[in-house]
Amino acid sequence: MFDLVIIGAGPAGYTGAIRASQLGLKVAIIEKRKTLGGTCLNVGCIPSKALLESSEHYVQSLHEFDSHGIEVSSVKLNLEKMMARKNKIVSDLTGGVQFLMKKNKIETFYGFGKIKSKNEVEVKLENGSTETLETKNVMIASGSVHNILPGVEIDEQFIVSSTGALDLPNVPEKMIIIGGGYIGLELGSVWQRLGSEVTVVEFSNKIAGTMDSQIGKALHRSLEKQGLKFILEAKVTKAIVDKNNKVSVTIESVKDGKIEQVSVDTVLVATGRRPYSEGLGLENLNIEKDKRGCVVVNNHLQTSVTNIYAVGDLIDGPMLAHKAEEEGVAVAEHIAGLPSHVNYLAVPGVIYTWPEVASVGYTEEQLKEKNIPYNAGKFPFSANARAKALGMTEGQVKILAHKESDLILGVHIIGPRASDMIAEAVIAMEFGASSEDIARSFHAHPTLSEVMREAALDVDKRARQM
Repeated sequence: MFDLVIIGAGPAGYTGAIRASQLGLKVAIIEKRKTLGGTCLNVGCIPSKALLESSEHYVQSLHEFDSHGIEVSSVKLNLEKMMARKNKIVSDLTGGVQFLMKKNKIETFYGFGKIKSKNEVEVKLENGSTETLETKNVMIASGSVHNILPGVEIDEQFIVSSTGALDLPNVPEKMIIIGGGYIGLELGSVWQRLGSEVTVVEFSNKIAGTMDSQIGKALHRSLEKQGLKFILEAKVTKAIVDKNNKVSVTIESVKDGKIEQVSVDTVLVATGRRPYSEGLGLENLNIEKDKRGCVVVNNHLQTSVTNIYAVGDLIDGPMLAHKAEEEGVAVAEHIAGLPSHVNYLAVPGVIYTWPEVASVGYTEEQLKEKNIPYNAGKFPFSANARAKALGMTEGQVKILAHKESDLILGVHIIGPRASDMIAEAVIAMEFGASSEDIARSFHAHPTLSEVMREAALDVDKRARQM
């Protein structure tokens, strides 16, 4: 008898398993892939960041090294070698998770997990046989899959999901990306940098719709300057591969219904993801789901069957690995009788384009909608000494604080190393800090983090470096 059986070995699953083991629980984890780590490590966050990093170096060697006095006579793209580097990073990290399972004495089953009863999970193993695991608790961490778009059939060769876009054998001459969210913008940046003519088709009137509007507009302008093209308020109604291995794409304007036909080499469907909840046996126990297919949970992440928990992409909220990790930990601690809590307002979001975008808390639009009085402080990287030394002066930090209490309500960054800088804002919000707390704290000089301090000073209109 296990104390906890986890279905899915992604960030929520393996992190929750480790924490449960640390707390003395007997744990088993089930994974349908041949490697651990889930979508994130295998075909998501990690391989995409590896390609983003490599493609940034490629662009820098082509266009930016010269300004540093570094003259490169010839630059050649070796896509095969770039992909091999990406694959090795993935292999190293998934192997690392496997090591952690052994180190923490977590039993690992490779196969498909299905809930048989509230205390039984059936595993269909790789060899076709089945095994039933008895358990006191179950955590479902099955993740998500890409959305299906009517009229656009993914073949992972010419019409690809994000998985296929990470393994293209050649740089497409022309590429259409359906969806202007995080995934589309990141992978679009990769292939545009490597030489593809990339067009993003987005249904709404702006890219990355959940982002603070001012920051989103700045990102849009920056990506356009880099060469990405955008068709907003439009939808792709059909994509068909012809006999010449070109994809004929039909684009329809949402505003006036005007139809445009284009021919490209590759189409990436990046219209978001949906919870992977089919075939898990949820119906056996009448576990409740909402209209979007998300499993309904309470504050302790318990489903309608209280010893069965659901976490990560399977439940409502942003589909982010770090959010899933904390939910996995919260479940383990709740089962062990410890206090458990996830502060969803302090979950940061990052877009790893160039410049990077990172945010936490409320956007300015949300504060206006909620009628929460606020002050805003802003400061540009162009006035920062370290940014000038790096040659990376594009962007700004924006801090939103309550007009009366000065409590930090939201922080939004577009600029260099935004993904790392946002951690200061997350900690500040976790501790209930005011903008003055950041403004009066030392920030080493010269560093990019000084922009955060100056933005905090600007909430009270006393920034010093401009």
